Amino acid sequence: MAPSQSLEITVAGGGLGGLTTALALRRQGFRVTVLETAPQLGEVGAGIQTAPNASRVLVGLGLRPAMERIHTAPQDQVRRRWADGAVIAQLPLGRSVVDAYGAPYWHYHRADLHRILLDACTDPDGPGPVVAVHTGAEVVGLDGTGTDRPVAVTARGDRFAGDVLVGADGIRSRVRDLAGFDDTLVFSGEMAYRALIPGDLIAADPATRFLLDRYHSTIWYGPGRHLVHYVIRRGEFLNVVAIVPCTAGVERDWTAPAPVSELVEAFADWDDRVPAMLSKAKEDVAAFALYRRRRDPVWIDGRVALLGDACHAMLPYQAQGASQAMEDAAVLAEELGAAGRAGIDGALARYVHRRAKHAGMVQDASRANMDFYHLPDGPEQRERDAKLRRFDGESDVSYDWLWRGSPLHDRGDEAVTYQFVR
Repeated sequence: MAPSQSLEITVAGGGLGGLTTALALRRQGFRVTVLETAPQLGEVGAGIQTAPNASRVLVGLGLRPAMERIHTAPQDQVRRRWADGAVIAQLPLGRSVVDAYGAPYWHYHRADLHRILLDACTDPDGPGPVVAVHTGAEVVGLDGTGTDRPVAVTARGDRFAGDVLVGADGIRSRVRDLAGFDDTLVFSGEMAYRALIPGDLIAADPATRFLLDRYHSTIWYGPGRHLVHYVIRRGEFLNVVAIVPCTAGVERDWTAPAPVSELVEAFADWDDRVPAMLSKAKEDVAAFALYRRRRDPVWIDGRVALLGDACHAMLPYQAQGASQAMEDAAVLAEELGAAGRAGIDGALARYVHRRAKHAGMVQDASRANMDFYHLPDGPEQRERDAKLRRFDGESDVSYDWLWRGSPLHDRGDEAVTYQFVR
């Protein structure tokens, strides 16, 4: 019989949110099983950014040395106008962010960040029981929702019982559907092109070489669309996310490959440096329909709890989707760790109380930014640009509020004493 502290927890979903959850629960001494639908664990070839609120969570989970090996540190956040590339505003990142928030603003290849989380979950020398990870384990049924021991049933017929089942399986969550939560999915009308452009091609062109001279996180604003890019793997790739109106085919299929010519054409009338940059993309350009979930505070059904995109999927206009899932993971683990077996129900209720309003505000701000980013040239656009120059926030939330994140009761000595490494 397992010790009373060692709750058995099943996490559906082996992405960044699911693995952060598994690691946070492991470090509380719980026995965690991760069920991942894909035949092998991994992440798509794209970049991701962790603002200080997410970096603080990861550092508190003991990942600081691994993060330092894989990160790229932008020194500034730059805002540019679409037509001529003029700089609207520039916010210092780097050391100034660490001084203000106690944790860095860093960029990564998603696969690299996923790998260090997986390694920490399965490291036999790490604190707590090693996480059991099952791939090819699509959850197709639930037994006992609303009871003390929910059972996840996979397509292979395997049954995984636990004291808690966490649905961290993304915006199209099967756990959410199987448990009978309301359908809150909303289509935005937009899609995102995602591409990794080889850094050596950027460096070889005088028109784009400036992108590698100093690492920036850059946003270009234009009528009806915008563009984000930043360097990952310290110059190996330029990660590009380009938001445009969605096509009918991508809306229907959710994702589809896209020719480079289509991406370039979408920004053909922008500053010449933009199509010059985009034309260097290779054949791995993909388009993703942008869906979100309507704000909804119902995240639990008995011992089934939702997390991340399964309950608060948001549009990418705050770059906070993964970061908010990481905050969920930290709070859920903290509440369950403090409560123990006798207090599971109360712990889950407190998890939702501490996270639903906060994540919901980020959802709302991300939705508002869709319009804020895409204003046509004119008085409203000029008013927006003046607001960006003040850098007191974008639409509804300030960076100070956002980057401080939900206060963890136990922030951990590592996060408090963090020493910046470039």
